[in-house]
Amino acid sequence: MWVAFVGLILALLALDLFVFHREAHEVSFREATKFSIFWIVLGLAFGGVIFAWRGSQAGGEYLTGYLLEKSLAVDNIFVFAVLFTYFAVPPKYQHRVLFWGIVGALVFRAIFIAGGAALLEAFHWTMYVFGAFLVATGIRLATHRDVEVHPERNPVLRLFRRVVPSTTRYHGQRFVVREAGRLVATPLFAVLVMVETTDILFAVDSIPAIFAVTRDPFLVFTSNAFAILGLRALYFMLAGMIRRFIYLKVGLSVVLVFVGVKMLVADLYKVPIWASLLFIALTIGVSIWISLRATANGGPIAGAPAPEADRVP
Repeated sequence: MWVAFVGLILALLALDLFVFHREAHEVSFREATKFSIFWIVLGLAFGGVIFAWRGSQAGGEYLTGYLLEKSLAVDNIFVFAVLFTYFAVPPKYQHRVLFWGIVGALVFRAIFIAGGAALLEAFHWTMYVFGAFLVATGIRLATHRDVEVHPERNPVLRLFRRVVPSTTRYHGQRFVVREAGRLVATPLFAVLVMVETTDILFAVDSIPAIFAVTRDPFLVFTSNAFAILGLRALYFMLAGMIRRFIYLKVGLSVVLVFVGVKMLVADLYKVPIWASLLFIALTIGVSIWISLRATANGGPIAGAPAPEADRVP
């Protein structure tokens, strides 16, 4: 079961890299929309397989986990846009960075999921720690939702620039080049490191959240995987309007508090999986709808795509 799914993921990634995006090009809104639909349909179709194979309970847990992870992943898009703008990444190279960022995200999340499952299996009280952490995270997200992202202040980026020999010039899609007889990292490598770091930070919130939905490691990983695989296309589709989602963080904070409370009271009352699915879908849907309504007449809010450039700060 695990081998078959990992083989499917590797085949999809190979198809994406070597067939659909073999040549570097700027991903258009139309192309991004088509791929977003493809990944969403594929993720839902896999949910249908879970329904047919393991029943409605497992199927409902997968769909709820998929929707939860997809919603939390949208928050990554804003950070990606900030990073690409700060590093002035040419649009035609952005997909390559996100591709390898997604590959790294799948590996790190598999490790986190295995660790989380082991902790919950060995120590029941871990469930209360996860629940309290999610409630605190949800409250913090609601009260600090206007905090700006400043890549130049990131300690990981500072350490990278201090330790890793780097060049300030882009060399196509290459992450490493040889200059003056030594290997140096290109700006794309620095962006990739930042993307991976960002996903690890987001995984700290999302992995405990999905364990509030299901304890089945296979359902946790598959829902995570399909949510993440569609993140690249979703970025290119929504990057130009993500700043309009002004109330999305409020919706996400409500969802995190909900799943945290659900985990805290699991020994006393188990919230039906369909009630969880409906609550998460309505909360995210309403927050996006209100956001779009509130910004409908405010003109363009998001920044333009990152300009073509040869150097970065």
